[in-house]
Amino acid sequence: MKKQRIFTKEYSYTVIYEPVKEGGFQVTVPLLSGLVTYGRNFEEARKVAREAIQCYIEGLLKERERVPKEIGILQEKMTVSF
Repeated sequence: MKKQRIFTKEYSYTVIYEPVKEGGFQVTVPLLSGLVTYGRNFEEARKVAREAIQCYIEGLLKERERVPKEIGILQEKMTVSF
């Protein structure tokens, strides 16, 4: 029997978890426009974020669109006073 090769590709994205006052976390992925999801706690937020990213990429591949790759990100927390 001939062995079949399965190719996989990995993508990495910055994921932002923002606590909401009602509880839980709103999750966004800046590079994936429009991707917003929610989890009742951090663990659930991470799980639904991973699933949302996978669905987003599957949709892009199905439509034969380019899947964005995060090359690098420069991030800082800035404090201002007035």
